[in-house]
Amino acid sequence: MGTGIFKPMLERQSFKKPRVVITRRLPDSIQRRFLELFDTELNTSDAPMKRRDLEAAVASADVLVPTLTDAIDASLIGKAGPNLKLIANFGVGVNHIDLAAAKAAGIMITNTPAVLTEDTADMCMALILSVSRRFAEGERLLRLGRWGGWSPTTMLGHRVWDKRLGIIGMGRIGQALARRARGFGISVHYHARTPIAEEIREALEAKYWDDLDQMLGQMDIISLNLPLTDRTYRILDRKRLFSLQSHAMVINTARGGLIDEDALADALVQGKIAGAGLDVYENEPQVNPRLLALDNVVLWPHIGSATHESRQAMGERVLINIKSWMDGHPPLDRVIGSY
Repeated sequence: MGTGIFKPMLERQSFKKPRVVITRRLPDSIQRRFLELFDTELNTSDAPMKRRDLEAAVASADVLVPTLTDAIDASLIGKAGPNLKLIANFGVGVNHIDLAAAKAAGIMITNTPAVLTEDTADMCMALILSVSRRFAEGERLLRLGRWGGWSPTTMLGHRVWDKRLGIIGMGRIGQALARRARGFGISVHYHARTPIAEEIREALEAKYWDDLDQMLGQMDIISLNLPLTDRTYRILDRKRLFSLQSHAMVINTARGGLIDEDALADALVQGKIAGAGLDVYENEPQVNPRLLALDNVVLWPHIGSATHESRQAMGERVLINIKSWMDGHPPLDRVIGSY
C-alpha cells in the first residue's frame, strides 16, 4: 500500500467483510463506523494519495472511497483488481472519475448528492454579497491599518436588491440559491439543458433562457452551478466573459474548469466586468497568480461544503451506498452512466 500512507486500523475479522480503502481522512465518527462495518484501511496522513498508493488500493480493494483530489482515470481503473466493484465517492462531483472506463470494467460509481446543497448555496449567496459590497477588500484595508475612518465616498459597493441573477445550471444547488436570492429582492433567471418543473419555476419566480448567450448579456450577476463535463468545460470562455455587462460579477462554487481563468483575469483587469467570487479553481490547490493580485476578486479555499453537518452527512451517505451494494440493492446514489 506504499510506505507510511496507509495504516490498518482494525484487524480483519472476517473474509465476508468487504475490503474498503478510504483515500482521505473523514470525520472521526464516520471513520469509526467504517471500522465497525468493514475491513477498512484509512489514510491517516490526510494528504492526497500518491499514484502508487492509489494503484495499490484499486488492486486490492472491494470498495474504494475517493474524494475530488484523486484522479480515478482510465489508466488507474485498468489496474483494478477483480474484486473492485464499487467506487463510493465522497462528494457530489465525479469529474475526477472516468465513468466510461469504470462502466467498461463493471465498476459501479456512487456519489453524495443533496446533503451539501444548502451549505453550498449559502456560499454562493455569501460570495454575491461579498463581491457586491467589497467585504474582503474592506477587511484587508482595516487589517493593514489603511482605514482612515468613515467617508461619504469610501469603499462604495453596489446593493444586490433589484439586480438580475443568471444561474447556469438549475439543479438542487441552483434552486437553493434562487430561493435565497429571492429573499434579497433579486430577480432570478436561469439557463439549463431542460427547464425545471413549472411549479418550481413559479415558486422561484424564475425566468428560463433557452439561449445562454442571450441571457449572459442581460444579467448583473452570473452564478455557475453545474457539473464539470466535456460539454461544460470553460462554458464561460473569453467570448462569453467579454460579452457581459461592465458592472456584472461572476460567481463560481462548482468547479474551476467551468471558467477560462486567464480570460477572467483579463476581463477584470480591463474593466470588462466588475468583479468575481471564486471558491474553486482549475488547478487546485494552485490559484492563478493573476487572480491573487486583484482586489476585485474574492477568493475562498474550496469550502462550499465545509460544515460539520455537511461532511457528516456526506460520510453517512457513503456508508448507506456501500451497505446497499453489500445487501444486493441498487444504491440510492448510483451515478447515471456507471455500471
